[in-house]
Amino acid sequence: MNIGNCIRWAVFTLLAAILVPTVALASDALEEKVVVYSTHGESMLEVVADAFEKETGVKVEFINLKGELADRVRAEKANPQSDVMYGAPSSVYQELKAEDLFAPCTPSWADKIQPIFKDKDGYWYGTIQTPVLMFYNSEMMSKDEAPKDWWDLADPKYKDTMVFRNALSSSARATYSSLLQQFEKKGELEEGWKFLKAVDANTKRYYGSGSLQFQAVGRKEAAISFAVLNSIIDNKIKNKMPLEIIDATSGSPVITDGIAVIKGAKHPNAAQAFVEFAGGAKVQSMLANQFNRMPTLPDAIATSPAWMGEIKFRVMDVDWGALASKQSEWMQHWDSEIKDSGKDAK
Repeated sequence: MNIGNCIRWAVFTLLAAILVPTVALASDALEEKVVVYSTHGESMLEVVADAFEKETGVKVEFINLKGELADRVRAEKANPQSDVMYGAPSSVYQELKAEDLFAPCTPSWADKIQPIFKDKDGYWYGTIQTPVLMFYNSEMMSKDEAPKDWWDLADPKYKDTMVFRNALSSSARATYSSLLQQFEKKGELEEGWKFLKAVDANTKRYYGSGSLQFQAVGRKEAAISFAVLNSIIDNKIKNKMPLEIIDATSGSPVITDGIAVIKGAKHPNAAQAFVEFAGGAKVQSMLANQFNRMPTLPDAIATSPAWMGEIKFRVMDVDWGALASKQSEWMQHWDSEIKDSGKDAK
């Protein structure tokens, strides 16, 4: 073999090593379908599913499980019925990774996202970054009257002025747990429970639906709430609600919504192809422009709505890895011992 051929062979070998972990979307090796369990809304899932089927010919069967997603994946560990988990916060992915429920994969864009948005071992990746911020109805209270930080929510002056999501919401679970962790880090967990009890005392109602939550604020049932940033922007711009965002003094939790291949998936090639596709810049940008979902890929941010690069907010110091092993227990305690179930909307 001459020197030129040696060089060409070396280059070929290097490229093969780089490309082997990635998935060719149009490969004949792909199965005919892929089953996706998700927390994302059906309209968004339909857009991604249709685009993936058009790109690959693979049919997507998706089920929106909301807050029941993790339990469903756990229950099917011995005989997985899904191929991909799409949605839910990174703390849930870290928890399920520890339970050996995911298979590793390496999409082509893996190195382009920041370490905070992915698992270091390649078991899950963040496709959407989701800040959770407090907000208020500016027709009901002024900026001076509105809370300045999360801890203000326990002040008795805000009694019956707040409505929140219940623990079925993955973003609410992550937020309540993040607030509790701020006390735990100081060795004051009991004070944290007292704080959440005081917040519950001030809360007027809990909703199982985000749309009902915003409707309550819109019809002035209560002035204050918290939600994922894109939902606040949606209701402010599209629904013309008089909402103002609160940049909490101690920062706001930023949830990373992830995607992962289920270990033992019956359609493993199609599953990896779906991860490659759904997490890529093209789809992240598409979801940003159609559904206001903030991308994790810098390439996608550049082609997303301007507000995603313009809105500034402080980020709460949350140890999502440490939270993963405690969130379920904490939220069970919150739901059964702290929250007044009589305030759940019927």
